[in-house]
Amino acid sequence: MIKEDCIFCKIANGQIPSNSIYEDDDFNVILDVSPASRGHALIVPKVHYDNAYGMDETFAAKVFPLAVKMAKAMKKALDCDGINILQNNEEAAGQTVFHFHTHLIPRYKDDEVDVTWKQHASVAEEQIAITKQIKEEL
Repeated sequence: MIKEDCIFCKIANGQIPSNSIYEDDDFNVILDVSPASRGHALIVPKVHYDNAYGMDETFAAKVFPLAVKMAKAMKKALDCDGINILQNNEEAAGQTVFHFHTHLIPRYKDDEVDVTWKQHASVAEEQIAITKQIKEEL
């Protein structure tokens, strides 16, 4: 399904030009127009999913192998020092375009890109409660 008013649906399906670095039947991998670093790319499905929650497991299983393939090629081509593979779901998690996509962000020493977070101490009882809550939903 393609969502008519979705810019990523249009880009992934060639209706809007992009710098595509890879394409297959399911995905278009494009360079980000507002990159965090040199070579920042996006894996964009050709079908519309608002985020990961609506995606079936069969389709979702195709994303990470493609991310690995792209990361290997990008590491070699760009001679970067590392790569972040990042995917955001919903506004609170940093999603700004509501069409599922995965970021491939090449990292270079001293690049000042920040995708880290402050770590907090965990409380054993809370970890046990959270574990139970999540397992009940599976």
